[in-house]
Amino acid sequence: MNSDGTQFLHADVVGPVDGNDRKAVLLLHGFTGSTATMSNIAGPLSESRRVVAIDLPGHGRNGAAADVYHYGFDRTVNAVADTLGNLNAIPTHVVGYSMGGRIALALAIRHTDVVASLTLIGASPGLSNPIERSARRRSDDELANDLLEKGLEWFVDHWMSSPLFSSQERLGRDALIAARAERLGNDPVGLAGSLRGAGTGAQSSLWHLLPSLNTPTLLLAGAEDPKFRALALRMGAGIPRSTMEVVPEAGHAAHLENPEHVVATVREFLDHVDGQAVA
Repeated sequence: MNSDGTQFLHADVVGPVDGNDRKAVLLLHGFTGSTATMSNIAGPLSESRRVVAIDLPGHGRNGAAADVYHYGFDRTVNAVADTLGNLNAIPTHVVGYSMGGRIALALAIRHTDVVASLTLIGASPGLSNPIERSARRRSDDELANDLLEKGLEWFVDHWMSSPLFSSQERLGRDALIAARAERLGNDPVGLAGSLRGAGTGAQSSLWHLLPSLNTPTLLLAGAEDPKFRALALRMGAGIPRSTMEVVPEAGHAAHLENPEHVVATVREFLDHVDGQAVA
């Protein structure tokens, strides 16, 4: 943390800095991920745009703080905004996956000047039922304890075995081994802190704020991810300037399982938003 209270997160920046009218793109990974896990869409998008990929607190090259305060959801949202400001990348198009999508949505709601457009992949606005949220928080705390007690390898294998990710078998053995290695590059203390501070149970619900969101929004969900496909439909009903697309041959991590479709859809959406801004 800097002396003025701001917090800058590790970021990888690729693509042209200027020379066209296209705004930059920010990529926010999911839980247990890092900038590396967004590289398959960062590369294609960086052919025509500046792309910023950020390691969220407790992930990648940010290091691990002992105090859960440093991983808080609101603090994370503000840290993303601070980092973008430090990189002179405001306003930017924001693409968030899963946990990164929850943070992206909060960023668009709370920092309206920062976000030019919003793309959410397999994301949600949190849990509106306080009883469900409390139960999820307890569950996240227990999982964080198991992570620290049983070790990172156990946790990564446990996490990847979730039915939510079963469709990733289509990626093949080599890709899954590589994905496991990327997750093992994280610090267990950092992941436990992220679970406790920025997990779904720790996050305040954003459902009631969706009608106030005036940012152009693209909602993506895998055809084989019924839970988040239904959530995307509900979000679309609440966000005034939203559109939804179901990604074929993909589950929860649609950007990993069908990156060509996701990149093409996101490119078209971003070009449309930038074109409207210029017109």
